[in-house]
Amino acid sequence: MDRRQEIMLAAEKSFTLFGYKATTMDQVAKIANVGKGTIYTFFSNKEELFHSIVWRMVKEMRDMAEEWIVEGASFEENAHAIIMQLLKFRETHQLYIKLIEEEKELRTPAVGEVLASIEQEILRFIQEKIERSIAKGELKPCNSKLVSYLLLKSYIALVVDWDRTHDEELPEEEITQLLSTTIFSSLAYKQI
Repeated sequence: MDRRQEIMLAAEKSFTLFGYKATTMDQVAKIANVGKGTIYTFFSNKEELFHSIVWRMVKEMRDMAEEWIVEGASFEENAHAIIMQLLKFRETHQLYIKLIEEEKELRTPAVGEVLASIEQEILRFIQEKIERSIAKGELKPCNSKLVSYLLLKSYIALVVDWDRTHDEELPEEEITQLLSTTIFSSLAYKQI
């Protein structure tokens, strides 16, 4: 492993443990077992280092989502699998969890901007899949940007937010059925 990768791993560990605001370049240097000057040979500041780590995480999310696509499956089946996996990633990836916590508790501007950028990347990914399905004739023409937003926010509301305001979480089968009979059925061409 090269020095740059060692520094990025140390920084990810620091951001995960302490959050963005409390992480310092001194901490990262100590965890990476390098001098602070070594970090500056690769990254001009904490923000650049942070963004490098976040975009690596986004790539990891995208790669993971691509793995869940089943060739020959319907748009609905693939969209459901992908969005559920993205939400599981969001709820289990330690750095992502820390960023969400820091945004809620401290409202750190840099963290808020990064979380918004991550959401935009997720929306772009879903939008690409919608546009590909429209081109294949599987979905009716629609505003793919709005539909990707509607899908993601619907899943977040039902999977993540529901159990915060209700006594129990919704079973995945119920979520699948609800979205199938509402959003997905309005997008798909009827099969004869």
